[in-house]
Amino acid sequence: MTEVVDELRRDYVCNLIRSGKRMDGRDFLEYREISVERGFAKKAEGSARVKIGGTQVLVGVKMEVGEPFPDTPDEGIIITNAELVPLASPEFEPGPPDENSVELARVVDRGIRGSNAIDLRSLCIEEGSKVWIIFVDIHVLDDDGNLLDASALGAIAALLDTKIPYERHGFAPCEVNPKTERLSVKMRPVAVTMADVEGNILVDPNLFEESAANAKITITTNEDGSISCIQKSGVGMLEWEKVDELIEIAEEKGKEIRNAFLK
Repeated sequence: MTEVVDELRRDYVCNLIRSGKRMDGRDFLEYREISVERGFAKKAEGSARVKIGGTQVLVGVKMEVGEPFPDTPDEGIIITNAELVPLASPEFEPGPPDENSVELARVVDRGIRGSNAIDLRSLCIEEGSKVWIIFVDIHVLDDDGNLLDASALGAIAALLDTKIPYERHGFAPCEVNPKTERLSVKMRPVAVTMADVEGNILVDPNLFEESAANAKITITTNEDGSISCIQKSGVGMLEWEKVDELIEIAEEKGKEIRNAFLK
């Protein structure tokens, strides 16, 4: 029965797309309404709640002092995790992280690392023995499609909100970073996800549009025009000529989101 319902939904979405329409009346290259609220979790070093349409995520940042990796003794560490809360979707199940949560965390993490948004060397306290470890924890509260964009936006917004907890670890700010108590964020990467449905490109696909997509691609761009991450999913293929168009769309939409929510 579930398979029949899913097939009917896919047919409905595809028929709408063929007629040049989307379920919620948006243009093909239009995002749903976006909201970003920083400082949502008061006990975290930084946090942000992001809504894109009916999709909602909460991202918290914690910082602890620990040992660096042996091969990078003068660099801090970023660890990104994602939790798909069962209440957010009937598709999510309790238990250890599955492949979907692992992929979500990895793509968000790559976008941050690939942009060099955080100078890891600036997180070094004592080379070889003490560095700051940044934990970025993504909690999906409601899933109505396009979790990647919401999570990536939430992650960078939470990092921009982060204050380094010097006193909790027995440091005076001048001992580690005399310039500021806030975490230094050098780049503001923005992920833009697009779905190919019936040969048409849809920005910010909702849950039904994702289920009807032949392929989906997420492109994370930075304010200097560089690309820090590209992730493609789905069995369908994307023509190489179309990828250039998708990059241009991602750059344009990324700039709009950056200027509106990441100042």
